Amino acid sequence: MDRLSESGWPRHQLAWVLAQNKFVAEARRLDSCLLCRSPKVNEAGLCEGCYASLEPPDIDLAERWLAGAMPR
Repeated sequence: MDRLSESGWPRHQLAWVLAQNKFVAEARRLDSCLLCRSPKVNEAGLCEGCYASLEPPDIDLAERWLAGAMPR
């Protein structure tokens, strides 16, 4: 991974991260939230709490992952 840290990605970079298949795939493989590092991530690589706190444009990208279509 290029930028993954113990504390996860900064919130202001989430839209960019969700557009990168390699980061979402790694978060899912490790079962570690992209933002807070909690386990039990969804298809977008986010835990339930972080997913619930999303706003546009992040929520739009995350919903594409949940629908089975990775972002362009």
